[in-house]
Amino acid sequence: MLQLLPAIDLMGGEVVRLEQGDASRKTVYSSDPAAMARKWEAAGGDWIHVVDLDAAFSGVSGNLDAFAAIAAAVGIPCELGGGMRDEGAIRNALDAGAARVIIGSRAAGDVAFVREMCEKFGGEKIAIGIDARDGKVATQGWTKDSGVSADDLALAVAEAGVGALIYTDIATDGMLKGPNLSAMEHMVRLVPVPVIASGGVSGPADVVALAGIHGLHGVIMGKALYADRMPADLRSILGTESSATDQA
Repeated sequence: MLQLLPAIDLMGGEVVRLEQGDASRKTVYSSDPAAMARKWEAAGGDWIHVVDLDAAFSGVSGNLDAFAAIAAAVGIPCELGGGMRDEGAIRNALDAGAARVIIGSRAAGDVAFVREMCEKFGGEKIAIGIDARDGKVATQGWTKDSGVSADDLALAVAEAGVGALIYTDIATDGMLKGPNLSAMEHMVRLVPVPVIASGGVSGPADVVALAGIHGLHGVIMGKALYADRMPADLRSILGTESSATDQA
């Protein structure tokens, strides 16, 4: 069954959404991230997907306390990404309650670091976020083009032992125009690790379409949730009933 991962993006301790990663196109949805996490757990989320946008842009976390509150507030696992560029940041995230951390920018130029973190903390606690624009990996809050092929990076980090790969098509993220199904299917076929789709989900029909990709592990839902385009019971999209006790 496709896992559902409601997203909480943090900036200055608030729950926000950005269009295509542009900090100047920000909408604030809540000043209580823990309450938002409880809402998505009750709706049937399997994981809470959290991104520290301040850390993603600057490399310095300003939202670790907010994340810790989220992790303590729910009974489902939480993952944290944004600014995971050294061992200390990863350890701090795990200590704050993350079941899994997402390495993004650092992975594009340092697969050896990814391998080291998998060996140190266990591959199941490490995911790689690949944010792609025209087949190339974008880094530092999507502000830089690394020049690295998304396919090449995916294969390299899979070999390094990561537990999951989160693939974002930047052109569709936050635009409510539907996911890039062909890109997601390609990535699922390419790598032998669980792939989680991110970007472009506009409503239940898109989740159903993604569920039709054989082998896709999960889908991150962001703006569609905050724009009230999803049912109160997220599990009903896939024909099952939600349960706040479901674990990944």
